[in-house]
Amino acid sequence: MTDYSELARTLDERIAAAADLATLDAIRVEALGKTGTISELLKSLGKMSPDERREQGPKINGLRDEVAAHIARRRAALETAELDARLASERVDLSLPPPPERRGRVHPTMQVMDEMIAVFAEMGFSLAEGPDIEDDFHNFTALNFPPKHPAREMHDTFWLPVNEKGERKVLRTHTSPVQVRVMQRLNEKLPSWIAGGQEPPIRVIVPGRTYRSDSDATHTPMFHQLEGLVIDRDIHMGHLKWTLDQFIARYFETPVVETRFRPHHFPFTEPSAEMDVRCDRSGGDVKIGQGADWMEIVGCGMVHPNVLRNCGLDPDQWQGFAFGFGVDRLGMLKYGMPDLRDMFASDVRWLEHFGFSAFQAPNPATGLS
Repeated sequence: MTDYSELARTLDERIAAAADLATLDAIRVEALGKTGTISELLKSLGKMSPDERREQGPKINGLRDEVAAHIARRRAALETAELDARLASERVDLSLPPPPERRGRVHPTMQVMDEMIAVFAEMGFSLAEGPDIEDDFHNFTALNFPPKHPAREMHDTFWLPVNEKGERKVLRTHTSPVQVRVMQRLNEKLPSWIAGGQEPPIRVIVPGRTYRSDSDATHTPMFHQLEGLVIDRDIHMGHLKWTLDQFIARYFETPVVETRFRPHHFPFTEPSAEMDVRCDRSGGDVKIGQGADWMEIVGCGMVHPNVLRNCGLDPDQWQGFAFGFGVDRLGMLKYGMPDLRDMFASDVRWLEHFGFSAFQAPNPATGLS
């Protein structure tokens, strides 16, 4: 018969000498595993006579329980020692300063857009929005674009493939389609964020992304505009000029800003004009209020009578003006950014330099920038 006391002593010595959990687990498998030493002894009980089974069974089961208990005690001791070692090696010195954390910055485009909205809100304008993907009617036809107008061509406009309904959508080339949505008497149900029809008088601004096939230092394929629309009785060009001059002076927060208006042509306004701001581009920065250069920042004019008719308004009773600012260009002028393309280059170093803290919320009462 097997000397159980000698086997127990040998296993106890090996368990006590186990230096790590892996060694201890190997001993457990060797003794108590499916083919382990003690497991084989338990299997042998089936071949014994009843008298032998009554004598040897308690001894083998007692040996099994003793070895299992010793393994459990040794495992607890090794786990405690391992935890103590980890705590000692991974100790944090709280007296040392923490490593610097990279903090996010507000993109200049978003900052400028918020500044513009704050100024126009002070002037009594409300906010309107519309979809980036427009149909031909809202983007061109309702705005008095002739069927063969160059703006409808592929070299200027991003057209989408014809859909299953036979419609050809377009990435909006300007925020002016929202003007149509605001003026129209819409009966269809629209998402809450899309501007719906309003009764005049109307005074809204429309910030958002626009898309044109163009790219250079002052143009990008995707850029940001802020559209403005005023519809009321007896509105004239003087109201438009005063509104833009007041905005420019308030936005740049300086009395030295100089602007000029040039005759221009837009299908949806008549008369039409562009407004430029005097600036200096001789160095690495763009500086306003000095120099001999001019930068165009806004197209504007009186809303064309055809546009009013397309939207269901009588041009003999209602008049209005509209304007569209290049948000990114205003950022270039105010904050000295020489190249518009850098604003979309995803360069973290550029954003750390030109970005704004999230705590710098534009407020006309406390300062915009």
